Amino acid sequence: MKRIQIAEGLEFSQIIHGLWRLAEWKMTSEQLVTFIEECIDLGITTFDHADIYGGYTCEEIFGKALALKPELREKIQIVTKCGIKLKSSKFPELKMNHYDTSKEHILMSVNNSLQNLQTDYIDLLLIHRPNPFMNPKKIAEAFNQLHSEGKVRHFGVSNFLPSQFNALQAYLDMPLVTNQIEVSPMQLEHFEKGTIDLLLEKDIAPMIWSPLAGGQIFTSQSETAVRVRAMLEEISSEIGANSIDEVLYAWLLAHPAKMMPIVGSGKIERVKTAVESTKLSMTAEQWLRIYVAGMGHNLP
Repeated sequence: MKRIQIAEGLEFSQIIHGLWRLAEWKMTSEQLVTFIEECIDLGITTFDHADIYGGYTCEEIFGKALALKPELREKIQIVTKCGIKLKSSKFPELKMNHYDTSKEHILMSVNNSLQNLQTDYIDLLLIHRPNPFMNPKKIAEAFNQLHSEGKVRHFGVSNFLPSQFNALQAYLDMPLVTNQIEVSPMQLEHFEKGTIDLLLEKDIAPMIWSPLAGGQIFTSQSETAVRVRAMLEEISSEIGANSIDEVLYAWLLAHPAKMMPIVGSGKIERVKTAVESTKLSMTAEQWLRIYVAGMGHNLP
């Protein structure tokens, strides 16, 4: 599988595996080791976490699997996120779910993630969501400390719009190396609000969450979903895809921004579908036909 250079000394697999629902899969540690190895055999070496996934449990589940086979750590890249606090047994004092991008919370979150993942370092740490109360100076202090201590090698963001990305970058001594954003034919916000333009300008490859629109494209009867589904079927027959899942992944992979879709399934057959899409290609016109189906109106 093609590798994407994220930063000096850091390459990701073109398809990334996401662990958001790991706790729901009810895998034993041994089964998870096998699953990780199967992903690696397919060329997927990058694994996406967040501290809050599974109600703060997914990192620990993954870490227990790594502990069974520590040599896997050097074969993979671990991404995790922080900055969201969920009202839970971990934070029982909270009145609501909210964001915390304070230096103290970032440092605490990373230390917890390292312990849960049973690793000495995180390849890439993302601020999970833009915080209206964000103090970029404090984030910069946290990043500098984590980097100097060797706990985190690279930094990025998730769900940031261009102004938010630039505001944080202005205070940092190191580059933000990715922005993890939601993109699909059902979710074109980041084309419309300049996020993709900024990433192209800076030559930053984005990680793409919910590339299948959370399944809406397959099940929803909304006007947009029906229109997109019909176009995907049409393109599927033109490019020789086995399913519209493959077309969706191929649509993202075809874009010049070097998009890296995150596949979030615990079923290896679904993961293989994403991998198969890397063999497909589409023309600019085919790409735009899908985009227009998502927009619901012709190009100007």
